Amino acid sequence: MAELSHFDEHGGSRMVDTSLKPETIRIAKASAIIRMKPETLVMIQNRQLAKGDVCEVARLAGIMAAKKTADLIPLCHPLPLTSIQVRFEFLDAERLRVELTTKTIGRTGVEMEALTGASIAALTIYDMCKAVDRSMTVETIQLMEKSGGQGGDFVREMPTNSERERSES
Repeated sequence: MAELSHFDEHGGSRMVDTSLKPETIRIAKASAIIRMKPETLVMIQNRQLAKGDVCEVARLAGIMAAKKTADLIPLCHPLPLTSIQVRFEFLDAERLRVELTTKTIGRTGVEMEALTGASIAALTIYDMCKAVDRSMTVETIQLMEKSGGQGGDFVREMPTNSERERSES
């Protein structure tokens, strides 16, 4: 098991020194799922909420959050993000997935930026829809993929439909 790099030999917190690492292209994709009443999802799809276009406001919130990650998570390096893309997918009658992809050329990964952006985009959807549906849940916030750096590539294995059905019952 790899050692925890954010602690020194005495157990004190530290920011990892990346100055000797080579700069590489770093990409990460994270997602979050928002579960809601079917009628709420229809309102989002049809842009019928009084606060405006929910997905576009959530897109901007996700972008802004990814850019502010180092201000929110104490030991994250501030990174010059070169790209942030936000995509929405209506999975079924009750679930909306946010996918946020971050990219940089740097010495450390962009996973936390992708996770932060996806989380805040999902929370923004909750905020914009809470007047009509307080039962919404934000769930399954996860890293989907990452590439670049010494740790190598990572791609999350997605469960098959039958495995997903078993876990939901």
